[in-house]
Amino acid sequence: MKRIGLVVKNDSHAIQKANELEVWLLSHQIAVLRNENNALQSGECNDKSDVHAPDDLFCVLVLGGDGTFLSAVRWIGDASIPILGIKFGEVGFLAETSEDNLFPAVHAIIHDEFSTQSRMRLRADVIRNHHIVASETILNDVVVNKGSLSRLASIQTFLDDHYLTTYRADGLIVATPTGSTAYSLAAGGPIVHPGVPGIILSPICPFTLTIRPLVIPDSVVITIALEKKTPDILVTFDGQSCLEFHGTDSLSIQKSPYPVQMIKIPGQRYFDLVKSKLRWSGCRV
Repeated sequence: MKRIGLVVKNDSHAIQKANELEVWLLSHQIAVLRNENNALQSGECNDKSDVHAPDDLFCVLVLGGDGTFLSAVRWIGDASIPILGIKFGEVGFLAETSEDNLFPAVHAIIHDEFSTQSRMRLRADVIRNHHIVASETILNDVVVNKGSLSRLASIQTFLDDHYLTTYRADGLIVATPTGSTAYSLAAGGPIVHPGVPGIILSPICPFTLTIRPLVIPDSVVITIALEKKTPDILVTFDGQSCLEFHGTDSLSIQKSPYPVQMIKIPGQRYFDLVKSKLRWSGCRV
């Protein structure tokens, strides 16, 4: 018997629809593993949950917005379980389909009528006193940013151990192509197609206006450190967890060997999604 994972936004309408979907799946002889861990979906920066989905799941369905989807990706961990996002949030760049198409999409999936697209992830290691104190796998972005009362951060950045620049800014976003439509976009970064093998560096409110976002090859290892002791600096991973970043710490970011396998619905095109979400040429969300 196939078993499907179900991750649901903490929202009455999404929960009701998930209940209907669970009954429907059981009637089709599909077992359901429902993730009821609200801590995964709380959006709290200190989420350190070590609970992961079983490796034998046929796929994972996510009913919610992008935050719920990112929580579900963390739940999957390094396993290559296909995942589908169904929009129950606001913008929903990570959702492949909408609530209206939920049951036809799931019907196609349980009959193996779907394909997957690999989405690159990043691995981020925080090194303190020559030891890794945190290691995270990220789908969207890693953000180094200052607290509300801090001065500008001075963020030294190296590419393959070669000095690039020191960003004097409110922070720095290191994003995947998938994350290019998230915080990086709000900070003035480019939209990068998920098939492009690159990593995006987007400074947040840089002090020098000539400092612009940069796209680098995904083979590069990025090393970040603080030029001088700056209090109240955080490193945030996909907006799901974070930790304090000290003046003697370093942050190493590189392409992860574990991509996310996102389920693709036939007929859906990436740029149609972008046009719709950003309301280009009269399109609406």
